[in-house]
This record gives sequence, C-alpha cells and structure tokens, in this order.
Amino acid sequence: MSKLEQILILEPPVDLKFKGPFTDVVTTNLKLKNPSDRKVCFKVKTTAPRRYCVRPNSGMIEPGSFIIVSVMLQPFDYDPNEKSKHKFMVQTIFAPSHVTDMEAVWKDAKPDDLMDSKLRCIFELPSENDKVNDIESSKATPVLNASKQDGSSLPKPTSMSLDDTEMRKLMEECKRLQSDVMKLSDENRQLKDDGLRMRKAPRSDNMPTNTGGLMGRDNSSSSLPSLLVVLAAIFIGFFLGKFIL
Repeated sequence: MSKLEQILILEPPVDLKFKGPFTDVVTTNLKLKNPSDRKVCFKVKTTAPRRYCVRPNSGMIEPGSFIIVSVMLQPFDYDPNEKSKHKFMVQTIFAPSHVTDMEAVWKDAKPDDLMDSKLRCIFELPSENDKVNDIESSKATPVLNASKQDGSSLPKPTSMSLDDTEMRKLMEECKRLQSDVMKLSDENRQLKDDGLRMRKAPRSDNMPTNTGGLMGRDNSSSSLPSLLVVLAAIFIGFFLGKFIL
C-alpha cells in the first residue's frame, strides 16, 4: 500500500473524464477521502490552469471525512493534439497539530513529507449517432410547438356551428310569433271597439232578432282571436323552452 493510499483516497483513482462538446462549462467531481486518524492538507494543481476552475483547490480534511472537489473545464475548441498537455496532480501532507498558516505549511514542508498523485484528463466527444439524435430532437421541438399553436387555431367543431344556426332559427321564429300575437291583439282590440260602438247605437223595435244575431257574431268573433292568442303563447313557450335548455 502506497503512502498516498494510506493518507488519502481519490475517487476516481486514475483519471478525470470530460464529455463534450466543449461549448459550455463541463464539470467533473473529484472525491478526496481521509481514512487516517490525522488531519490532512491537500492542494490540487494542473498543467493548464487557464482552462480549468477548481473549487476548492486546497484545504484540510478531518480524520475519517471527505471533501468533493469540482473541476470545471471552461469552453474551448477541442484539439486532439492538446489533450496530452492536460494533467492534474493532488498533493497531500499530514497537517501539524496547530495549523495557523496553510501557506507556511506547504512552504516549510520537506519533500519526503509530500505525497502526490497524478491524474489524467480524458476527453470524450459525442459520437455521430448522438449528434444526429440531438439534431433530430432540436428539429422535433419546433414542430411540436407549431402543432400546439395550430391546434389552438383550429376551427370549431361542426356541432357548434349547427347549434348556432338552430338558435338563430329559433330566435327568428320567436320574433315572428311575437309579431303575430301583436297583430292578433290589435284585431281583438278593434273588434271589441266595434262591438261597443254597435251596442251604443240606437235600437229600433223591429230589430231584436238582428241585434241578437249581431251579439252572437260579436261573441264568436271575439272568442276566435283569444284562442289564437292562447295558441301563439303555447308555441312561444315551447320554442323558448327548447332554446333555454
């Protein structure tokens, strides 16, 4: 067992993987675990410091504890010939009993006290199938959105238009029946006025029978418009009830 494994366990133990495309920040986590019974100081170094942001890049780990280090690769144009230049190293040292200045600890450390582990950087580019799937998914999204928008502007079902047509017919029929009722009411009123005028007219002695006949015709003529008014009211009630329901 090496000194590094005794003092610190790295997960992953061999390399850091970064999956492209590298048009945005790609983050890989590194777990540092301290299995010993002493505090351990660590420091993360890289051969390409401008390409990476490491948080935290140094610190101290309590006995039996661990810490997660985020290694963030910044966007860049991938060059296969450059991947061999990206390397990481984790340095560790047992912390003194009283730590007041971390920089002084590293500055005063003897080479035999320092333990380090080198990590490789592996860059994984998306395959051609992944690229095709990404392109197809990006094309499918606008199509779905367009279909949703078209669905909102589709014409109303034919049943709705039929209902509107029937409602207009019912309204027109109701208006016509109301007009007929008004006409019948006017005729009824006119007949009543004529009957009153005939009753007030002077009567002769030889016309009792004619008067009775006129009265009979008057009553029958006045009852006919009343019957029509009742029938018209029934029709209006029927159509209005159908319209409301």
